[in-house]
Amino acid sequence: MIASPYAEQLARIPVRAHRVDVEGTETAWWEYGEADAPALVLVHGFRGDHHGLEPVVAQLPGYRIISPDLPGFGESATFAARPHDIDAYADWLAAFISAIGLDGHYDLLGHSFGSIVSSAAVARGLAPERLVLVNPIGAPALEGPRGIMTRLAVLYYRTAAALPERAGYALLANGAIVRVMSVTMAKTRQKSLRRWIHDQHDRYFSAFGDRDAVLEAFRASVSHDVSEYAADIHVPTLLVAAERDDVTPLDAQHRLATRFPDAKLEVIPEVGHLIHYETPGDAAARILRFLREEAPA
Repeated sequence: MIASPYAEQLARIPVRAHRVDVEGTETAWWEYGEADAPALVLVHGFRGDHHGLEPVVAQLPGYRIISPDLPGFGESATFAARPHDIDAYADWLAAFISAIGLDGHYDLLGHSFGSIVSSAAVARGLAPERLVLVNPIGAPALEGPRGIMTRLAVLYYRTAAALPERAGYALLANGAIVRVMSVTMAKTRQKSLRRWIHDQHDRYFSAFGDRDAVLEAFRASVSHDVSEYAADIHVPTLLVAAERDDVTPLDAQHRLATRFPDAKLEVIPEVGHLIHYETPGDAAARILRFLREEAPA
């Protein structure tokens, strides 16, 4: 285990672990900060869990941050009777927020795959006061700067689906393939930070419930993007995009921002799809400024 460069900041924030039944799906969630502070709900990315957004959590003092593991990932159970698709995740998110008793005064942040889930939920009627999308999936993944890599990923997941279940699971959790993914996405030149990022992916990227859940979620992640839902999102929205994102090119992020009734775009230079690991302080500063500027009177 490699120590987090953000551990000292995170250690100053109280954290409490919880479990809640969300329409039959046991959901693990973590609560950071003081219970009476303004609430910010986080939705992590594909194959991650709540740990991935902790570097951003560490930079957001003064908030009650609520960070669940998506069903099928981390410590949350898989959906028992629904496929792990965008509709199911959007419904789950709305039900989760209701189940933990949020009264409507909260903000919502989605990262990567979580940006699609969050956007779909808000377009369907979920009503946070503000929406933040970090590394939003703003265009079809197969058309991104690394479209060839996405196609290879599609082949990888199809192969895992075609194999017997045990062999398919082993392929999905293969450490060498996880490392290739991690090396491809990391842009930082800091060797110590790169080592820590690879360690995070080694530890958490294969923490999924079963083969079918991760295959279904992958299909959902490459079959949808935020642009499908943007026009139906009527809350102030911040897009925190990366200059060197391998999934959604910057020109697509600029186009995406125009699809929302009320959105602004912030671009972090010299970083890719791992804003939450490489530049969480920069991202948090932009998020805090947005939340304060857009606070209801």
